[in-house]
Amino acid sequence: MLSDAFGREVTDIRISVTKRCNFGCIYCHDEGLGPVSRPRSPHGEEMTPAEVERIVRVAREFGVRSVKFTGGEPLIRADLEDIVNRTVEQIPDVSLTTNGSMLESRAEALRDAGLKRVNVSVDSVDPEQFRSIRKGSLAPVLRGIREALRVGLKPVKLNMVVFRPTLANIPRMIDYVGSTDGLKLQLIQFMPELVTHPEWMVDIESVKRWLEEHSTRVLVREMHHRRVYQFRSAEVELVDPVYNSEFCANCHRVRVTHKGELKGCLNRDDDLLPTRGLDDDALRSAFRAVVANRVPYYGVYRSEFPARPAEAAPPATEPSSYLGV
Repeated sequence: MLSDAFGREVTDIRISVTKRCNFGCIYCHDEGLGPVSRPRSPHGEEMTPAEVERIVRVAREFGVRSVKFTGGEPLIRADLEDIVNRTVEQIPDVSLTTNGSMLESRAEALRDAGLKRVNVSVDSVDPEQFRSIRKGSLAPVLRGIREALRVGLKPVKLNMVVFRPTLANIPRMIDYVGSTDGLKLQLIQFMPELVTHPEWMVDIESVKRWLEEHSTRVLVREMHHRRVYQFRSAEVELVDPVYNSEFCANCHRVRVTHKGELKGCLNRDDDLLPTRGLDDDALRSAFRAVVANRVPYYGVYRSEFPARPAEAAPPATEPSSYLGV
């Protein structure tokens, strides 16, 4: 197993299979490679299924235990089932992050290919607000979530970006996941250092305090030391890397861009190592190099890092049914 200079073992890998997307989310950071000016347009240069398989095979040699596919929107790829099937032959624990708009028609085939779980991005269950944030329709996303649950891709985690337009939605989202077996909520801190718009930031510490006050139990995951807040019928996980060196100190992930570049950190864009054209030995050396180049906390390596919000901004209302207090 590979370990970096700070003792962090690399146990999972996140692979972008495309930059293409059929949505146009206002906070899109394009997997850390910079804002997408035309997120719905084809970008090309995508890895083939065989290229993905080779990277996963070498990652397995180094003890990587799980793979997550992302985009862009990975379901843009018509060959995603083939990619998943090739991957599970190397590493069985394979999951997917998607906007959910095309999930309904492919959930069963993806499960049959070996996919274990899905994360679906949902910032609001109000159709108009959803469209204003994600530039897409909510109805097919909800149908995709229901189909994923039906075919057993559980748990289905709903990814919600926490920023000014969504802050007041947190209680309703907790109610929503609490009302359906198999759903979990994952709150993701907005990262203005990748997208600009610092005015959209909220005080994540006040959100933590609110969650602690209204939940019945708080757990800590090994991955990133993420906090998990348990309500009576809902589970809420918080992903908060900005200003959080503890988050980075417990990161065990490397990334691969849609072009096959290894990347040690989502929030850095100066650590890309191309792998196309390398033989297996050179690819192994690239894995070693990207892990050796990992830093203890990305924030001190960025020339422009956002200032903390001046004001606390907790959710305005409380969950109506699933507080458990």
